[in-house]
Amino acid sequence: MLREAPYLAVAAVLRARIVAGEWEVGERLPSRARLAEEYGVGRNVMQRAMDRLIIDGLLEGRAGSGTYVRTPRERLRLVRSRHRERRGGSSYGAGMRERGRADAWDSHSQVRVPAPEAIAERLAITPGALCVRTHYEFLAGGEPVQLSESWEPMAITDGTPIVLPEEGPLAGKGVVERMRSIGVVIDTVVEVPRPARATQAQANLLGISIGDLVLHIERTIYDTDGDPVETADIVIPDARREVVYEFAAERP
Repeated sequence: MLREAPYLAVAAVLRARIVAGEWEVGERLPSRARLAEEYGVGRNVMQRAMDRLIIDGLLEGRAGSGTYVRTPRERLRLVRSRHRERRGGSSYGAGMRERGRADAWDSHSQVRVPAPEAIAERLAITPGALCVRTHYEFLAGGEPVQLSESWEPMAITDGTPIVLPEEGPLAGKGVVERMRSIGVVIDTVVEVPRPARATQAQANLLGISIGDLVLHIERTIYDTDGDPVETADIVIPDARREVVYEFAAERP
């Protein structure tokens, strides 16, 4: 049988002690060396255990000071649902209310950006084909809660009023409405969610620590002919938001 990694076992014991209130919020924990001696493990094991709890949001490290019990942050709920958009209003049950929707965002678009190979594959275009790339930073209550990098082939939008997603008559209206205005009807949205760790750039923008857990969603939007018209990489910090997917039930 597989045995749990020693640092995970130590992390579980420390987590239980924190949850039980042995150390109060804001209180400094004993040094790693002291805890390692207490548990009879090496300092590297204790380091990994505490790093695990920092990633999980229970602890925070302060440079030159030590490790402290972190003030709990409320995780805002984000519901991702085509069902809701089509029906108008959410069918999500009471008590499962969404409170994580962004109320502001900043964006920056670049035109004529050659598509990297991975993006080209997702958009079914030739690598190097020109696209519009738009970087988004979303805020909820003034706090950064989501990043997104969107790619749209210029073969679809070039020369139209919607070539820049956040400028023109349909600025900020979203891919579905913008594409509909030029005769492209959206039929399907495919999302592939994967757990990941924050890069240095993502951590800086989201106000989290490098290596913190994030949800990376690879989204691609298709028209009625099955052709991709937009793809995006969405990054959501796990400590800030919980993501809920809502689907319509099949009816006979």
